[in-house]
Amino acid sequence: MLRVLRSIPILTARRARSLWRRYGIFWLGAIVVGLVAVFYARLIDWGYGVFQTAQHEHAWLPLLVTPAVAAVSVWLTRTFFRGAEGSGIPQVIAVLDGPTSASGARLLTLRILAGKIAVSFLAILGGFTIGREGPTVQIGAALMFNLRRLYPRSNALIERQLVLAGAAAGLSAAFNTPLAGIVFAIEELTRSFEVRTSGVLITGIILAGIVALGLNGNYTYFGTIDIGQHFPDMLALAVVLTAVVTGIAGGVFCWLLLNTSKWIPAPLRALHASRPVAFAALCGLVIAVVGVVSGGTTFGSGYAEARGLLEGHEQLSLFYPLLKMISMIGSYLPGIPGGIFAPSLSIGAGFGNVLHMVFGHMQLSMLIALAMVGYLAAVTQSPITAFVIVMEMINGHALVISLMATALIASRVSRFFAPPLYEALSERYKGHKPAPSPETPEVEEKDKAPRK
Repeated sequence: MLRVLRSIPILTARRARSLWRRYGIFWLGAIVVGLVAVFYARLIDWGYGVFQTAQHEHAWLPLLVTPAVAAVSVWLTRTFFRGAEGSGIPQVIAVLDGPTSASGARLLTLRILAGKIAVSFLAILGGFTIGREGPTVQIGAALMFNLRRLYPRSNALIERQLVLAGAAAGLSAAFNTPLAGIVFAIEELTRSFEVRTSGVLITGIILAGIVALGLNGNYTYFGTIDIGQHFPDMLALAVVLTAVVTGIAGGVFCWLLLNTSKWIPAPLRALHASRPVAFAALCGLVIAVVGVVSGGTTFGSGYAEARGLLEGHEQLSLFYPLLKMISMIGSYLPGIPGGIFAPSLSIGAGFGNVLHMVFGHMQLSMLIALAMVGYLAAVTQSPITAFVIVMEMINGHALVISLMATALIASRVSRFFAPPLYEALSERYKGHKPAPSPETPEVEEKDKAPRK
């Protein structure tokens, strides 16, 4: 009897350690991801506010600041933070598809995490067309991956679960869309749902979302749109036309990023290969010129413009989606840290504004919601993730079927132009070293060196 009583504390301690390793580390990581996601969001918002204030006071200032910021950002990324460039989602996919320990040690280090935050903050100070949501995915994955040190005997399965949970929790906290975080992990990151991962994944996403909710309050990313009780008679036609238009636009965007050697002139490709900092400054000048021409509407992620259109107090040029797309491509060619989720939603909102000329009898907010989900689905080719994100961001449950149909059609149309963007970019990270930049012009073989 005495022996049994003595064994109770030992058994309790073992049970507690087992629960800690099985759930506690994931829960701790999810809380940290939520805190960092909120801090990062506020940092980016504050940085863009500083840029806007300066730009409103001196409209010509971006012509000087944006090229300089581009040059410094690329120099920092290439010198100290290789692997932090781009949105970060291709890096996470590469880690999940390869040997997790080796790939994570290259692409999910704390140094890259710090660089992701610092350089993207610098870029938004320069008015670059970047979002924070994609970077938050890599930040969340990096934070969770580095918690593997808390396990006495870490293994590939544990590390994979940590990366997956961190990435999904990061997206959930960034958009305040917990359901989208779960779907994103299934559809985009793994293309499957592992039973052994599901419970930990969901609880991690929920915890990260609770932290973000507690700090930011109960909000929807783009507010709430009122659809009303009756749908317009031309809704089916609007869905099809919106899906086709945004599918083509998103497919062309993906093609441009994945086939830079086919459309960028050879002198510029050579400049990027030999003098990447100068090439970045040139891209920054293009972004600045486009921003000045557009009256400042193409700078930043485009969140304010998209929300303004949805709420009916923003008037944008019909050329806005094209100009925003040019600015977005210019922001990614140099290879600095920054995401494409929010800019894609903004471009989609611009297309919705254009399509309102065709469907003038329909609510503008309805067309914008359809176009946002269509363009995002076309760029990511993850239709379920796209429509769940938009549905949660606008509280648009009444539009579920319409959003779903638009996303599916747009994603299919986009595939005629290019393969899934994130998967294609992830191939560049599956070697021994991180690619210098996942969205940079590739120099053709003949421009590099003679073939042997």
